[in-house]
Amino acid sequence: MAEEKEFQPRPGRIRSSRSQRAKPFIAQALAAAQRAGGGVSRAGRLTGHSQSRFGRGRVASERANRLLTGRSRLVTIKTRVVRHTVRSAPLAAHLGYLRREGVTRNGERAHLFGPETEDADPRAFAERCRDDRHHFRFIVSPEDAADMADLKGFTRELVGQMEGDLGTKLDWVAVDHWNTQHPHVHILVRGIADDGQDLVISRAYIKEGMRARAQDLVTQELGLRSDLDIRRSLEHQVEAERWTQLDRQLVRDAGRNGIIDLAPDPVQQPDQFHALKVGRLRRLESLGLAHQVGPGQWVMDEAAETTLRELGDRGDIIKRIHRSLTERGIDRGTASYVLAGESLDVPVIGRLVDRGLDDELKGTAYAVVDGVDGRSHHSPI
Repeated sequence: MAEEKEFQPRPGRIRSSRSQRAKPFIAQALAAAQRAGGGVSRAGRLTGHSQSRFGRGRVASERANRLLTGRSRLVTIKTRVVRHTVRSAPLAAHLGYLRREGVTRNGERAHLFGPETEDADPRAFAERCRDDRHHFRFIVSPEDAADMADLKGFTRELVGQMEGDLGTKLDWVAVDHWNTQHPHVHILVRGIADDGQDLVISRAYIKEGMRARAQDLVTQELGLRSDLDIRRSLEHQVEAERWTQLDRQLVRDAGRNGIIDLAPDPVQQPDQFHALKVGRLRRLESLGLAHQVGPGQWVMDEAAETTLRELGDRGDIIKRIHRSLTERGIDRGTASYVLAGESLDVPVIGRLVDRGLDDELKGTAYAVVDGVDGRSHHSPI
């Protein structure tokens, strides 16, 4: 048996108080599951690692995201993949909708542009797409589009970046619109790669990679956002009923184990946006989209993004109804709003006060009815 003097104590490294803090049972269970190889959904439910690795651009998406910082300019991108079926609306009709009167800076009819032309032929593009399985529709809306020198040049650079990321030349046309609060660009891309095969783009690239490329291009042109720009933007997002940049940051903070840990840490430097993050989580909690699992610890519901995007769309429609009534001198300060698809126990009977074009990805139209009972109804037509 070895003598006692042969044993020398070897102290380990000093751990921070954060790692020593007792975790709530749910957090411990989620961490244990993660170590065992399982994933965690935003609602805290255990899942497998099922992130899609199918399609072009997945690796490029990861590289593009590394270019972004908290000071990068913001860009919103909406995407729709349209399959060509017997029932689908003709592409030519959508191209005509995009080129309608009143969407340009001077209010005239818009013209399509392409990689090397300012007046692309819509019929020729629709004909090239005729036998394709699908095509892509993108709406690219930089937050600071009004300050940019040339949206068309920006679009050409963005598509050039996409071609490098996806490893193929793209057949595309686009049009810039100035008829909304935020100028934006519609880009239509054929669903065929340059090798003749169907163009399949990774979900990660559609969701994050393309936006990261666009944000980097805008940031290169206009420079980084100031502290005041960032603060004001995030403050407006705390109470917003839509999917926000603050929500995306909270998802990143959650990491792979799904826990957003905002408990005070005496060792680490405090997060300058700590109060805004807590305020946002409290707001999400009131909507049933976040749940506190311990002191300063939350998980976001897995349906948070979908629900908030739907709430944002509903809010936009209500603003449209209110604007339609106001323009016609109709005061409905206490009116209730009924949207298409919502429950209607009693039909809305009244007069048609407005109609126009609705979803710019689908090209659908809408109607607003001022009900005799004080309700206002919005419905596609």
